[in-house]
Amino acid sequence: MSKAISDINKVRNIGISAHIDSGKTTLTERILFYTKRIHKVHEVRGKDGVGATMDSMELERERGITIASAATHCTWQDHHVNIIDTPGHVDFTIEVERSLRVLDGAVLVLCAVAGVQSQSITVDRQMRRYNVPRIAFVNKCDRTGANPARVCDQLREKLKHNSVMMQIPIGLEHDHQGVVDLVTMKGFIFEGETGEEIKEIPIPANLQAEAEARREQLLDTVSMYHDGLMEAMLEDRVTEEMVRAAVRKATISRDITPVFMGSAYKNKGVQLLLNSVIEYLPNPTEVTNQAVRLVDEKEEHFDVRVVPDAPLLSLAFKLEVSPYGQLTYLRVYQGSLSKGDFIVNQRSRDKVKVGRLVRMHADSMEDIESTSAGDIVALFGVDCASGDTFTDGHVQASMTAIHVPEPVVSLAIKPASQKAQDNMSKALQRFTKEDPTFRTGTDEETGDTLISGMGELHLEVYVERMKREYNAEVQVGRPRVAYRETMTKKVPFDYTHKKQTGGSGQYGRIIGELSPTESGDFEFVNKVVGGNIPTEYIGSVEKGFRSCVDRGEFYGFPVAGLQVLLQDGAAHSVDSSDNAFQAAARGAFREYYVQGAPTVLEPIMKVAVEGPSEFQGDIMGTIMKRRGIILGTTEEDGFTRIEGDVPLSEMFGYATVLRSATQGKAEFTMEFSRYGIAPSEVCEELRKVWLEKRAAKK
Repeated sequence: MSKAISDINKVRNIGISAHIDSGKTTLTERILFYTKRIHKVHEVRGKDGVGATMDSMELERERGITIASAATHCTWQDHHVNIIDTPGHVDFTIEVERSLRVLDGAVLVLCAVAGVQSQSITVDRQMRRYNVPRIAFVNKCDRTGANPARVCDQLREKLKHNSVMMQIPIGLEHDHQGVVDLVTMKGFIFEGETGEEIKEIPIPANLQAEAEARREQLLDTVSMYHDGLMEAMLEDRVTEEMVRAAVRKATISRDITPVFMGSAYKNKGVQLLLNSVIEYLPNPTEVTNQAVRLVDEKEEHFDVRVVPDAPLLSLAFKLEVSPYGQLTYLRVYQGSLSKGDFIVNQRSRDKVKVGRLVRMHADSMEDIESTSAGDIVALFGVDCASGDTFTDGHVQASMTAIHVPEPVVSLAIKPASQKAQDNMSKALQRFTKEDPTFRTGTDEETGDTLISGMGELHLEVYVERMKREYNAEVQVGRPRVAYRETMTKKVPFDYTHKKQTGGSGQYGRIIGELSPTESGDFEFVNKVVGGNIPTEYIGSVEKGFRSCVDRGEFYGFPVAGLQVLLQDGAAHSVDSSDNAFQAAARGAFREYYVQGAPTVLEPIMKVAVEGPSEFQGDIMGTIMKRRGIILGTTEEDGFTRIEGDVPLSEMFGYATVLRSATQGKAEFTMEFSRYGIAPSEVCEELRKVWLEKRAAKK
């Protein structure tokens, strides 16, 4: 049984994030090996067929990608390190999002050849959203074309980091042996079958000048954030401790990004990276986290106290449902938690007992008796949703929410049999609970079940999991795009709802204006004066309009960016009611919305394609044919990188087209960028489809 952590200053909660194929999972595998959590190294696509420890899902091992973030823990230099290995593919962005929400620091892994890639930019943006301090690890220094210094420059240029090299490589490509540490000014080479023998050597003569120049840059950069170091530099009495203290302070305040390097696959530099995690990334007490409580109906934010003797505050950030019950990953921010305690879900107000408390190591568990502030653990058998806050009942507060992006692609699925129908329902119930970006619904026209997510691969993985984990064979329809519709001009309205059917009738008159907004959200503005519409019915008008935006009148898509300005109206002392004014709002929307020249908004994806320079023209052609706009191209060492904006509706099947155009040598990533106005021919086609559906219903 694992022990509780006694010293919170010796805890590190870190994530390992990067672009696809930068070596995150391989790096985590080496970390587990050097910290003696595992005794044999397995590769992501190894010949032994075992697969990396952190890729515990069968699908992950087959495809050689990380789908779900996996948690583990290890000990290094007397410190307890919780690690979360996150996916690189943008379709599984929620896994990165919720991991970064609960982590105190991160390792941004970059490829020494490809450098800063499209998903590196996305991950960096997510780290900024949660104010996560990070260090960078330039991996794959053994690969042809490796250039860590260029990657450090790209961190400055593309990600606007104040990056500073902490090491320089001893040899590159097939000559890569180790690194020179610019703090100690010593060389380290890694020997033995798995690189566990670290040999300290003097700085090679051919690297002496570069090492001195880079150290000078390091000192110049970090001395800006440490007064004592600046004075010591002037008096020529700089010590290693001073440099480390300055780097630590500037890293935690996110003023600099220290850059380390090596090759996880070739077992070089990983132990020194582990040292730097301990030395430069924050412990839980050095990071500010906020919670929210309601005071007089208003939200009040306050800083969480990372101490074990305060009231419990913890966040359920990830769920996994197994045949034996639900596993809930929990970050404890404040207070303590023990097996047998009663805790309260702040969303549902349910009081539950902690039956089993565990630490995770990929897909295996280790029981623990208790945990306290700053730790990441898991509860077994507690029913809740992702993002729920648990307390001990002494505090009424919730941790600030996890950012959840909206899904952009839908698929219609049909069960192949009645048995598959039952199994499919169970699977969908589980998947929607586990993944907030995975949604389900019903197509009103066909009655088919619709699943929505972040991309083709995202939905493909869930369909495959239905078959494997639930034995639910389903037939899959064509992918559907999450279109929106919006007005393009202002329309004044004056609508009266009047109904008389014996006894008390219904009456409500509303006057105002419908107009498009830039924000993309629904806005309701009340400018009624003089009490022409009684105050209690203003909310009814808003409710009526709000109920209409789920489906527009012109194309049948949800309405985006609508402002309702309510200016005047009239009420009847007997016949006016909540229902009458809701009906007036619905009637006004139906009659006047179509006069606002509605148009279709389509999701535009940010697409980045990388491949050999010889195929640059062909790659550009594949983007232009898909109504794409080229935003920029960069070329380095025979490789070209092309970025563009392309409508999602044109991206289905793009992988096959790109492969055939580049002899399988190019790869692409895409992520949602924004909604843009669709061309008139697309609008006409969608209008025609909507009118046919409406006619079929009548």
